[in-house]
Amino acid sequence: MLAVNKISKTFKSGDGGIFNAVDNVSFKVKQGVFASIVGPSGSGKTTLLSLLGALDRPSSGSITVDGQDISKFNDHELTNYRARNVGLVFQSYNLIPNLTALENVMLPMEFVGLGKLTREQRARELLNQVGLSGDKQQRKPGKLSGGEQQRVAIARALANKPKIILADEPTGNLDSVNGKNIFNLLHELSKNQKTTVIVITHDISLAGKTDQRFSLTDGKLQKDKDLPRSFR
Repeated sequence: MLAVNKISKTFKSGDGGIFNAVDNVSFKVKQGVFASIVGPSGSGKTTLLSLLGALDRPSSGSITVDGQDISKFNDHELTNYRARNVGLVFQSYNLIPNLTALENVMLPMEFVGLGKLTREQRARELLNQVGLSGDKQQRKPGKLSGGEQQRVAIARALANKPKIILADEPTGNLDSVNGKNIFNLLHELSKNQKTTVIVITHDISLAGKTDQRFSLTDGKLQKDKDLPRSFR
């Protein structure tokens, strides 16, 4: 499903030098696998996720998704790829505050041309699937708990039946119970729907429950056999 080949992302530092946020990273993830990336703050995890989600372009190397090299896509192709193939989940939920939970989930489907009735039916089904039912679907984010907001965010990520879900610290703002519930929900999605899920997390105990694990340090990737016990 996903093949990353020697990708790097460089930025200019304040003193005019070059900073490698992601440094010659290569790995593969099969369809339906639940993978995690761990590492200390500043190790390049979010930059790597942005490259996988086509939110940014690598400075070198290639990213192949389902046989297509997305690093060669033009801007229009990247926009279409993001809309149809990638579901993004963020630590801060990133829900639109003046829309209801249902409307938040419906929104991505509007961008790919689905009719209103189809959007509403699928949004209700997805919210039920992630455990948010009844009148909560009509509540705006400010009237939902953190765990409930993250469930809406996951339902929204699933709206256009993406091939890959990328989650950046999805449990970071949640207590341990809700964090585990959200992590388990993502795991179930990868198994039941054969969706490839890649999660960034600081929680080593959660990462240890994923199918495939990577550790990122100073922009360099290591496989799970080198997974550290903790980060300070």
